Amino acid sequence: MPKSKQQKQETVASLTSGLKQAKAVVFANFQGLTVAQTEELRKHSHKENVDVLAAKKTLVKRALEEAGIGGVDPSTFQGGVATFLGKSDEISAAKVVNTFAKTHEAVKIFGGILEGKFIDALMVKSLAALPGRQELLSQMVGSMNAPIAGFVNVCAGTIRGLMNVLNAYKDKKAI
Repeated sequence: MPKSKQQKQETVASLTSGLKQAKAVVFANFQGLTVAQTEELRKHSHKENVDVLAAKKTLVKRALEEAGIGGVDPSTFQGGVATFLGKSDEISAAKVVNTFAKTHEAVKIFGGILEGKFIDALMVKSLAALPGRQELLSQMVGSMNAPIAGFVNVCAGTIRGLMNVLNAYKDKKAI
């Protein structure tokens, strides 16, 4: 059943607000997935704080224009377009779609938007390969802790060496 003009306007309005708030956007084809697979994709997306909106290409194009994002022409995409809006960080949407696409051949990444500019599918896959925010924070903490741990080991090594010398001296005196 075709959507009414009001429903289309609501879809464009929600897409526009989502595009303005999103840190990164990924466009992908979802046609060919079963209902259960689509629900699984939506569930994974929701866990990672990624919104999924499916709309016709003309509505997506209108929303992009209203959001002030140029350089993207959804009419060149083959098949239906699902828009994944990453709200928490720049790579969450790319990670969700890329991970799901590895196990489901029907999902094909068209490209995305990062910092207001269109990026191709290869760049989206490169973004997905980056470590997440939590991983980067833990790596940074580990890097900051390494010199401190090294200093503690050096200090402990000096004390340990002194204790070994004193024990050897004590053993020598006991003989």
